[in-house]
Amino acid sequence: MNDDHRIGIRRMRLADCDRVAEIRVGGWRSAYQGLMPQSYLDAMDVAQDADRRRVHFTGAGRGVVNLVAEEEDRVVGWACHGPYRNGEAHTEDAELYALYVDPVRYGAGTGHALLQESIRRCTAAGRRRLLLWVLKDNTRARRFYERAGFRADGAEEPFEVDGVEVPEVRYARELGAHR
Repeated sequence: MNDDHRIGIRRMRLADCDRVAEIRVGGWRSAYQGLMPQSYLDAMDVAQDADRRRVHFTGAGRGVVNLVAEEEDRVVGWACHGPYRNGEAHTEDAELYALYVDPVRYGAGTGHALLQESIRRCTAAGRRRLLLWVLKDNTRARRFYERAGFRADGAEEPFEVDGVEVPEVRYARELGAHR
């Protein structure tokens, strides 16, 4: 079932941070089960994450865009994009920092709607490419991005979660006239 026509995308507001934290923590627990230490996923705290969302939201740098997907006045997804981070430096490319959907909404078009709006906004801002990092073993997410025209570009980086290295791969998509 595709509910794209019922999904509204808007800029995130500070008041959305609690709901975004619920979605983010639920998304991690659902999508990363078996890919990260379960102890880490179990220890995730929605209230703490909401506090972090507020700090990130109010301190977001120039060019960082937080979007939410709504259905029937309820936030059901969140995406965040901005300048690509190459260490401490920003490049001319854009980066999708996060895209999370309420796990009960998987497959309903919410993620697609958020991704398409991020692509549209990055293209309108004149960005050449949109890059993102995804867990190497997260085949569901990798297929999702591949269907949207993203391709792994060969870059890989591990990050550590509770003492376990979790490899990520970078995906890229050309935007606008560069496609």
